[in-house]
Parts: sequence; structure tokens; C-alpha cells
Amino acid sequence: VRSLAQDSRWDTSAWDFPIGMLAKFILNVQFSFLAKQEIFKPPFGFIFKALGGVAVDRSASHNMVDQAVKMFAEREHFILALSPEGTRKYVAKWKTGFYYIALQAHVPIVLAFLDYEKKQAGIGPTFYPTGNAEQDMEAIKAFYRTIKGRHPEQGVL
Repeated sequence: VRSLAQDSRWDTSAWDFPIGMLAKFILNVQFSFLAKQEIFKPPFGFIFKALGGVAVDRSASHNMVDQAVKMFAEREHFILALSPEGTRKYVAKWKTGFYYIALQAHVPIVLAFLDYEKKQAGIGPTFYPTGNAEQDMEAIKAFYRTIKGRHPEQGVL
């Protein structure tokens, strides 16, 4: 299985990471997540690696999309969980890296979610990018419009 799990609400709260990890174990989905390489240093780095973390170099000279596409190419089984906001702070629009990772790696985007209002976590439909980024992003956003993050004012839809 090779896919990109994507959730528009994971980074709206500091609670999203621990709740996402609980959902990972409850739903028995072995996904990985990208994190800056600094968090993998001792004394606690081994914990993030055990939880599925993959260290990435976020410096300007390293293209995150290329790094992630390479990860898919190097692994037979790889599920990568990403948030299109890429931060817990408000952003005016989604980043598109997740979309281009899936497109270039030839993997589907699995629409996963944390809905704080309904107190649910889950896996939604699988989306296959067509290459028409504008149309595809609108279709993905349509799925998330009914899902409420912990701080929905920080979500962008």
C-alpha cells in the first residue's frame, strides 16, 4: 500500500498530534509523518521515530516534495500523513505540496480527518489526482467543509 493520507484539520491545534496518534493505533493504520530533523535528536527523538516520524531537511536548498516523492520510490509500503496547512497557525490558503507529492509519486490521496465537533476520527474517500490542481483541490476541499477542527477559524476552505 502506498498512499498519501491528508487531513485539512490536523494542524489546527496542538492536540491534533496526540489525537492523531491515538487514531493511528485505534484504526490500525501504520502511517508516517514528516517532521523537521531536529526533533529526532536525543533524548526523545527515538519516540518520534517509533511513532512513524520521518526526518526531513526543511532548509531552502532541499525541496520537500522531491524528498517525499523519493520516500515513496524507496519503499514498497508507505503511507504518509500530511496536513495542507503545514502549521498550527492560521494560513490564508492551503499549501499544495501534498497534492504534488501524490501526483509525482503516482499515489492516491486518502482523505483522513479529525472532527472535534462530532468527536470522530476517520478515513474518508480515496482521491486520485488528475493533474488539474485547481479542480482537484476544490473536490478535496468539498469533502472537508462539513468537518470541524478544534479551531475551525484556523482552517482554510
